[in-house]
Amino acid sequence: MKLAQAKAQAIVKALKFKDGFVTAVARDFKTKEVLMVALQNEQAVLKTLTTGLMHYWSRSRQKLWLKGEQSRHYQRVKRVWVDCDGDALLFDVEQVGAACHEGYRSCFYRKVKRGKLVRILKQKFRPKDVYG
Repeated sequence: MKLAQAKAQAIVKALKFKDGFVTAVARDFKTKEVLMVALQNEQAVLKTLTTGLMHYWSRSRQKLWLKGEQSRHYQRVKRVWVDCDGDALLFDVEQVGAACHEGYRSCFYRKVKRGKLVRILKQKFRPKDVYG
């Protein structure tokens, strides 16, 4: 899904950025599995809407980043949902490869079971092989 610049800017203008950010949730467009949650600033939302590829704000790097720019594990936008407050976005995406920088399909690869964190997904790649 790609929007023209003017339409994308109108969407961005309608959002409510708290401290400069909205919450972005990416889920698999077929299975509805939640893949990751991150922040987006206005530029990230605009780039996402106009390119059809997920862009986020990296708190650790303090910069805009294209998901997959290093790993080639892109997220292609299929649909966009906006919550009632206008401060959170839900993106249905086609995930290429794994979403998690730890090598898992989803960042939610662990669950709490009997008071402990239990890994429920298998690693798709070794981070040091992709990121060095």
